Amino acid sequence: MDTATTTDVQTYETERVREFTNFILEVEGIFVSFGGVKALQDVSFTVYEGEIFSIIGPNGAGKTSMLNVISGFYKANAGRITYQGNDRTKASPEQVARMGFARTFQNIALFKGMSTLDNIMTGRIVRVKNNFLKEAFYFPAQPQEDAQREYVEQIIDFLEIQSIRKTPVGKLPYGLQKRVELGRALAMEPKILLLDEPMAGMNLEEKEDMARFVLDVNDEFGTTVVLIEHDMGVVMDISDHVVVLDHGERIAHGVPDDVRTNKDVIRAYLGEH
Repeated sequence: MDTATTTDVQTYETERVREFTNFILEVEGIFVSFGGVKALQDVSFTVYEGEIFSIIGPNGAGKTSMLNVISGFYKANAGRITYQGNDRTKASPEQVARMGFARTFQNIALFKGMSTLDNIMTGRIVRVKNNFLKEAFYFPAQPQEDAQREYVEQIIDFLEIQSIRKTPVGKLPYGLQKRVELGRALAMEPKILLLDEPMAGMNLEEKEDMARFVLDVNDEFGTTVVLIEHDMGVVMDISDHVVVLDHGERIAHGVPDDVRTNKDVIRAYLGEH
């Protein structure tokens, strides 16, 4: 596949050929339809624990629909989702989150009037039994709130956004808002991080920063990453495995080098014959 037409974000690592042994997520025969529209048709793939796994394809291929099924926002008409060996096909989005999934969205979904710190703090809700944010409002400096704030401060340091910790996110540039959204997802301590086009709309420098943070999350925290991204240069550089969808069907699944040269992928993704 010719990737010269995409933004060329290079040399994150000289080699990303890694060995994986344990499946963490299995997607089996997923069908999703909306009326007469078939969004996904018999889609299957497996994700290994600790890898970066990308879902790619042309517009309308079913990528976001697939992420919505994984995160519990869509219910499949048929098929099964298995997480750590357990069937969680019918789990609600809240249940999926508590299992260890966190997600960012193609369109930023932050509280624009709240600060960076407070937005990331909301990600801690799924990790505590009671509403520490409510407690913190009425009883400042409660021990539990302090512990949660300390964890969030570590994420702020990790993402290098200390200077905007008190800034309302609505006043931040687009690239920094995307980084804050990543921080909120990380605050949930996910086992699997679902990223829906985290680099869309970014300039080259912002893409390089985001790609590095995705790699660092994977390497330093051991978080499994499932990624949708249009920039093929980024996908091929940072992914361990890739699945390709077209018109809701899986047309390829494998390591980046195999997918890059797959004729069906070239035909679907680049429109070549």
